[in-house]
Amino acid sequence: MKLHGYFRSSASYRVRIALNLKGLRAEHLPHHLRKGEQRAPAFLAINPQGLVPALETDAGEVLTQSLAIIEWLDEIHPEPPLLPKDALRRAKVRAFAQAIACEIHPVQNTKVLARLREVGLGEQQVTDWAAWVIREGFIACETLIANEPGPFCFGEAPTLADLCLVPQLANARRFGVDVAAFPRLLKAESAAKAVQAFADAAPDKQPDAE
Repeated sequence: MKLHGYFRSSASYRVRIALNLKGLRAEHLPHHLRKGEQRAPAFLAINPQGLVPALETDAGEVLTQSLAIIEWLDEIHPEPPLLPKDALRRAKVRAFAQAIACEIHPVQNTKVLARLREVGLGEQQVTDWAAWVIREGFIACETLIANEPGPFCFGEAPTLADLCLVPQLANARRFGVDVAAFPRLLKAESAAKAVQAFADAAPDKQPDAE
């Protein structure tokens, strides 16, 4: 398999964690987002959205969107499972993951921040916007798992929720969010970072890291 990504892309980070947890190998092909390499014609032929990650499967198919990629990996390589067997628990894990992947991350990603700069916002205003988006989303996320015993988001093993949370916390720190205000999220992050699959997927461990 081939994983098209970028070391600091939180969506790519999620997929790297999933691959590591499943013990799967993929060739990592970086596309520098700040240099616009994701808009090159060769990459647009792979993913017309011009977004990372994109996963080329062994069969030559291309999958896009991190959550779809992760759920596909979970279906074809079911151990260890990233979603609970119970339907209600599974829905709760997906809801938490989507709160991050669909509500927080897209509103503070590179594309949106670049547009804010284009319409005249200063760098501090752009940073403040990203921090506000993350902080507001985390307030809800903290509540969503407040009564979950952990140590991970939803129990004693990592799920799709943790794969989304850990990269988003990395983003939060980059934008100066006071993450100490979210102790339950930090508890899950601490458990995840003790797992080698998460540690090896970290941005600073990637060959294209800067």
